[in-house]
Amino acid sequence: MTRQQLSSFIRSTGSYLCVGLDSDPAKIPPHLRSRKDPVFEFNRQIIDATKDHCIAYKINTAFYEADGVKGWETMERTVNHIPKTHFTIADAKRGDIGNTSAQYARAFFETLPFDAITVAPYMGEDSIRPFLEYKDKWTILLGLTSNTGASDFELQPAGDGPLYEKVLTTAARWGTPDNLMYVIGATQAAAFTRIRSLTPDHFYLVPGVGAQGGSLESISKKAMNKDIGLLVNASRAVIYASSGEDFAAAAQKAASGYQEEMRNYVSAVTAAG
Repeated sequence: MTRQQLSSFIRSTGSYLCVGLDSDPAKIPPHLRSRKDPVFEFNRQIIDATKDHCIAYKINTAFYEADGVKGWETMERTVNHIPKTHFTIADAKRGDIGNTSAQYARAFFETLPFDAITVAPYMGEDSIRPFLEYKDKWTILLGLTSNTGASDFELQPAGDGPLYEKVLTTAARWGTPDNLMYVIGATQAAAFTRIRSLTPDHFYLVPGVGAQGGSLESISKKAMNKDIGLLVNASRAVIYASSGEDFAAAAQKAASGYQEEMRNYVSAVTAAG
């Protein structure tokens, strides 16, 4: 998916919601557990219920890889069920020496038809380059995360600012705003104005809204650019909105609520030109 297609889709739907399919078998509603593939059946109903209210889905691969071959097959069935109109993210956080990263890129961009993959930048440009070489695919680089361990490295001083700022500005030279995004945690709202000044044209994948307490309003007002420039991810707040037989309807209601709020922010950017 190109940047223009992504931006146009956001404007036409009035949503920049990404639904995270971090589907834990232990949290699948009981009435689905007798199905041949309970996780896929759960994902299928979530996707069908929310697809009109979001523009992207993020699959956290750990929840699938933990079940070996069966989990990988569930992940493949899931990504193939997502409408082709929607942006798909493999939240795999890969990153290794070049020839290994090339195989990771092949796995998620060729064997599986994802539009994007999350990567860890610690090993530098040669570990990221293989992902960036794919046409109309996106590399989503870990920037500033919401976890408490962010203080161990990301927030440590490095030159004129914290290390994460050096990561953002250095990586911006490896790719372009057409193929490189950044992960910026929603609970880091105070940093968004500064981050947007450093990377004015890039999209951000923003986890942490909903169950983790990030403010959609604060993020939207501080971090939007002329192309919206945000994919705000909600996982537990949507997919586990109910643990009963009404789980899909509850997920639809939650996603619709996000879309309704987002539509106001999209309209404001559009009106501003």
